[in-house]
Amino acid sequence: MECVKTNSKYSSIFIAIFVLLLSFASSLAHAKTHNHEFLVEATPVKRLCKTHNSITVNGQYPGPTLEINNGDTLVVKVTNKARYNVTIHWHGVRQMRTGWADGPEFVTQCPIRPGGSYTYRFTVDGQEGTLWWHAHSSWLRATVYGALIVRPREGETFPFPKPHRETTILLGEWWDKNPIDVVRESQRTGAAPNISDAYTINGQPGDLYKCSTKGTTIVPIHSGETNLVRVINAALNQPLFFTIANHKLTVVGADASYLKPFTTSVLMLGPGQTTDVLLTANQPPSRYYIAARAYQSAQNAPFDNTTTTAILQYHNSIKNKPIMPPLPAYNDTNTVTKFSRSFFSPRKVEVPIEIDENLFFTIGLGLNNCPKNFRDRRCQGPIKRTRFTASMNNVSFTLPNNISILQAHYNRIPGVFTTDFPTKPPVKFDFTGNVSRSLWQPIPGTKAYKLKFGSRVQIVLQDTSIVTPENHPIHLHGYDFYIVAEGFGNFDPKKDTAKFNLLDPPQRNTVAVPANGWAVIRFVADNPGAWIMHCHLDVHIGWGLATILLVEDGVGKLQSIEPPPLDLPLC
Repeated sequence: MECVKTNSKYSSIFIAIFVLLLSFASSLAHAKTHNHEFLVEATPVKRLCKTHNSITVNGQYPGPTLEINNGDTLVVKVTNKARYNVTIHWHGVRQMRTGWADGPEFVTQCPIRPGGSYTYRFTVDGQEGTLWWHAHSSWLRATVYGALIVRPREGETFPFPKPHRETTILLGEWWDKNPIDVVRESQRTGAAPNISDAYTINGQPGDLYKCSTKGTTIVPIHSGETNLVRVINAALNQPLFFTIANHKLTVVGADASYLKPFTTSVLMLGPGQTTDVLLTANQPPSRYYIAARAYQSAQNAPFDNTTTTAILQYHNSIKNKPIMPPLPAYNDTNTVTKFSRSFFSPRKVEVPIEIDENLFFTIGLGLNNCPKNFRDRRCQGPIKRTRFTASMNNVSFTLPNNISILQAHYNRIPGVFTTDFPTKPPVKFDFTGNVSRSLWQPIPGTKAYKLKFGSRVQIVLQDTSIVTPENHPIHLHGYDFYIVAEGFGNFDPKKDTAKFNLLDPPQRNTVAVPANGWAVIRFVADNPGAWIMHCHLDVHIGWGLATILLVEDGVGKLQSIEPPPLDLPLC
């Protein structure tokens, strides 16, 4: 009898293993490879009454939407016919061992030169929801961007009732001039760049701007329908409020991770962030404005205070005048705080509890004193003879210009970067108080911080009041992370650790660090490579608000970065 029992036990184990293998084989069988070609070129685009030769992908502004299923592979050949260098970043894609496909210029690759091409190859696995892609070279992402939608695996469904339809909303920012000229002028003068002239919804400014009514984006809907609206903030430099007149929005996901649903009338998205909401058409059939405008947390800084609109149009209501929604005040931090504190994962998640690397990063602006040989026209910062800068832990990040950091790391080429990025600010000060002018000028450097494969990491991101406090959207490439806490003032480990949510915190790839406050993130360093962590306000990354997390290879092939592709661009 004992023998029979033992065989029965082994039979059960064998059957379980067989079912698992069958399920794995089935998921592999359903996985697809999607091939695309991106042609980057100048295209005439008319907005605000004027036509500009804008840099686009395949002649489209915004660029093409890519749709895949969880587990699928993307192969995208990018050919550069523009006059600027370009790279493409697949924002939020984990890029497991495929850092060569991540895209930030001089971090994981040299740029694709005019006339050149490069093929990005990567698999999206374990992620579902809304991501996006954009240029990661100078300010090209002002017009070079598009949506990347990751649906559940074949045969699987959303964790909420299937919507009747889906709509993708890309929020953007438009300059009535060449955005590359705008940033170059700022680099010459040391001043902040000119603010944008309009915001856009799917590339269109909308009814409230000159010469824009005809192109206004229309979102059709029938009474009683539910629409899954995927909202992406692709604006270059501005966090945005988003709302739809007379309609509640049920948030169900963000940054390609599902959330515990909650209902709100307004969203706030920092640049780089995505939010998925369910919209039910339960209002009288009419036309309702969809609207977005600035959340401006930096005091006394100029900003684009215009409003972009689209129209939610019920069936047979084409003649109705659209209803305008109320929008929060530009500086309404209370609404932002209430919104961000509503985010939870749908169930208990595996947050790292024991921490191997406890890091503290100050983030914020700064001012460089002008060199004596600079003329006044090159020193137009807010204080006489200064130039804007920005930093993390008092290090203002500078990119190499003749090789990428990942190439230097992989090929063990010395002299490109150092691994002495500080684990905490070199000087402790009242981060959100009156900061001594002696601390306003950071040190430039190409510094990375090394992480052992598998290490459990906590990073406290602390805003500073140097020049001005501001809400900074901090994006980490190659990873999702859990936001376990956020707050205002200076982070106090004795008091604030008690507030940590280690049960069901939200998972994101971009965290909006509160103005004059802090956020704490946790993740496991299980993806080898060189990953840039930076502010997604492009003006700030250009000034140096970034660092590199260098995750070493683990043991064996599956814990090591793949070899570089043969067509990796040369510098």
